[in-house]
Order: sequence, then C-alpha cells, then structure tokens
Amino acid sequence: MSKTLFLSPPSFDGFDGGAGARYQARREVTSYWYPTWLAQPAALVPGSRLLDCPPHGIDMEETLRIAKDFDHVIINTSTPSLKNDCKVAEAIKQQKPETKVGFVGAHTMVLPAETLKTSWAIDWVGRKEFDFTCKEVAEGRDLATIAGLSYKDKDGKIKHNPERDMIQNMDSLPWVADVYKRDLQIEKYFIGYLMHPYVSMYTGRGCPAQCSFCLWPQTIGGHKYRVRSAQNVADEMAYMKKIFPQVREFFFDDDTFTANLPRAREIAKKLGPLGVNWSCNSRANLDYDTIKSFKDNGLRLFLVGYESGNDETLTRIKKGVTTDEMRRFTKDCHKAGVIIHGTFILGLPVETKETIEQTIRFAQELDVFSLQVSLAAPYPGTELYEQARLNGWFTKKDKTDLVEGDGFQQSALEYPGLSKDEIYASVERFYHRYYLRPKPILRIIRTMLEDKDVCVRRLREGYEFFKSMAQRRNDLEAAKAAAAAA
Repeated sequence: MSKTLFLSPPSFDGFDGGAGARYQARREVTSYWYPTWLAQPAALVPGSRLLDCPPHGIDMEETLRIAKDFDHVIINTSTPSLKNDCKVAEAIKQQKPETKVGFVGAHTMVLPAETLKTSWAIDWVGRKEFDFTCKEVAEGRDLATIAGLSYKDKDGKIKHNPERDMIQNMDSLPWVADVYKRDLQIEKYFIGYLMHPYVSMYTGRGCPAQCSFCLWPQTIGGHKYRVRSAQNVADEMAYMKKIFPQVREFFFDDDTFTANLPRAREIAKKLGPLGVNWSCNSRANLDYDTIKSFKDNGLRLFLVGYESGNDETLTRIKKGVTTDEMRRFTKDCHKAGVIIHGTFILGLPVETKETIEQTIRFAQELDVFSLQVSLAAPYPGTELYEQARLNGWFTKKDKTDLVEGDGFQQSALEYPGLSKDEIYASVERFYHRYYLRPKPILRIIRTMLEDKDVCVRRLREGYEFFKSMAQRRNDLEAAKAAAAAA
C-alpha cells in the first residue's frame, strides 16, 4: 500500500473545494462544505491522509512540505479549478519527481483525455465513481488493470481502461466519520444557513430528477438513487454524535434526500431518539404530513432548489416542479416550523429581463428564511452545456472558463436581448431586493439577539457580503473596460 495523500489544494481565497463542483466558486460569505468525495476513498486506504487546504488556510508552501512525505497524491479537481490544480500538481512533481499524481472529479470523468493533456504532471485520472479506483491505485496495482481509470503509459500515450461498475451496495463503503475526526478541524467549516459547528455526509448517491444543469447526476452519481440502509445511516449518526459532541447540526448532502420517501421517513424515525438537529436537500413537492413528521424527529431546515419563478423556464430545465407546487410546499414548511434556505439560478435558458424580475418577485413572495443566488454554470457533461454549445450561448471561446480571476462566478452564458453583464449585475440586485426588506432584516436581528455567537457570525457575514458585492462590481467594470478597449 503506497502512502497516499488525498488533496483538496490551495486555491482562490475563500474558494470552496468541497462543494462538489456544483457551485465551486468563491462565495459571498465564508462557506465550506466537507470534502466527503475525498474522505470516502481515504477511508478505504489505510495510512492515508486527507488534506483540505482552503478551509484550514494551508498555503502552497505548507502543502508541498506535507506532500513530500507521500508516494501518491490524489487531487479532487473541477472545471473552474483545473488550471490552478495543475500548477499544484506540477509543483509537487518538481520537488519529488517520483510522486504519482492522480486527478478525480466530474471534470475528469467527462474529459479524461483532455484532463491528462492539460499537464505533464498528471499520471492518471479517475472516471465516474472513483472510490475503489483510488483504493486499487494505492495498493500498487498495475494501472492497466484498474477499471474506471485513464492513464499515460511509459511512452506517454493515453490509455482508457474499461468502465467500473457503479456501487450498488452503498453499505459496503466505510463511514467517513473517522477520517473527519483524524484529518479535519470541524470548526473550520461554515455554511451560512447551518448551525455551527456542523457536519455533512452522504446517505446515498444519484438523483432521479432530470434537471438539465445539475452536474453530479449527469456525470458521477447517475439518475438512480443508490442508498445506504436506514440502520447504517442511523448508526453512523449515533457514532458522529459521540465523537463530535460539539456539533449542533448534521446535514445530509444527497442531491435529493427525499427522493426515496419511505426510506427518508424510516431514517427520520431512527434519528428522533438521538435528539440531534438535522437538515437535508429536498425538492419542493412534499406534503404537510411528511414535513411535520420530519420536524417532529429533529429536522430543522430544508435546502431547496427553486431555481426560477417562471414556469416556462422550470419546464425548459426539466425541474419537474411547478411554481404552484413550490408555493404549497413553502407554505406547509412555514406552518410546520421548518426553515428553508432557497437557491435560485439566473441565466438559465432562455433568461430575459422579465423572467429575472418574475423570479425576484417569486422569491419575495415565498419569503424563505435565507437564499442563495447563483449564475447558470454550464459544466461539461451536462445537458445545459450541450444546449449552450449548439445554440451559441457561450460568452467566451473557452467554454470551461466559469470563474473570474479572483474566484467569483462569472456569467458564462448570454441570450438575445440579455447580455452576460446584465445577468451578472442582476445577482446583486436580487440580493438587495430580497434582503433589504423589513421581514428578512427582522429575522436576522432576532437570531442575533438570541445567540451571542450567532450575532458575531452574522456581523462577520454582513461585512463579507457587502465586501464581495463591491468586488463583483469591480469585476464587472473591469470586464466592461476590457471589452471597450478591445
């Protein structure tokens, strides 16, 4: 077994390397998800280490010092971070040429050959689910014999091995709890709408929904929801509660935890006696009785992708939920006392000034506790990417250029009658019109008065938010100036 380092490398200041690449960009406030996709294979490899640089403030110098002690370095990369990650890989190779370097993630699954060609320092890339691929590489097996792997042979030629079967028995994967405990400082992980400190984990992979923009189901996870047993989940939760007594909330990061409702209800009933706060991703289509039963068993918050307030847009992106269904669901959550953090996306096909206005007003009507506004990100491997390519919606020749130089998301798409700059500027307008209203302001003040730690945190987040909005405006002005000069 080679000594293996699983690495989420240093990147843009505030860049969230653990966000699953769905919205891998610098956030408006400090936000870090757990690097669960690296923790899972790390749990399979004895003697390994997981190094998550961004939240722990680990710079390149410290990364190189640590990497020197390992024979194998496996880097979790993404479309927006690939160039940066290649620089890290090259620095690792330069200080110790015999180090083997592998890249994993959705980008390598969709573009394995292209990823290998990006840098001389990459020896192999994993395709699709890479947990057992990483394990077999760490065991020292001949790369030519490992399923789900693409690599460079001794002559530098790129070879593609047969695909690896998707994992069907999810209980066969070890828990990530011990890797978290061993290698991570959980207090370093913040999500604005979750209680601090929190821990996130997966209870299953894949999502039956067909949303055209969503990365994981269309690349690594698939559209079949493959799940761990309810008892397996409850047992790990009980174990996490024991080893992390300071944790105030657990989050299930499955694409749609409520996609299998009978199982979700069974898990909820097993969590109730544990007395823990938990939250999860959900579609906006649950009935009141289900929501209330979850609440009675410890559910605190739903993370809900509303995306748009325009029904034609929702149909176009295959969301599978209408605005009326979203209204009913949100009303039932308010009634049951379940908090919602809503996410919206601007720049989806085919956005107009009118649909943006409609979405802003829809969000105000729903009046969820908090929300996040993102720009449409056409990742390679998604239906949205193909639509943009075929229709000429991309704003740049490099279709993988999704973030600004400082890590903030940029508008990669534009449509007839709506420029990329207008879409970009609408994010700040959306935030201002939503949050600068009496109700959201009073909600925030109430939480600050109830908890001193929350008060300090909200003040920090407020400062970061307005600072990031100013930086986004500067980016927009610089882009306009560059365009004018050209």
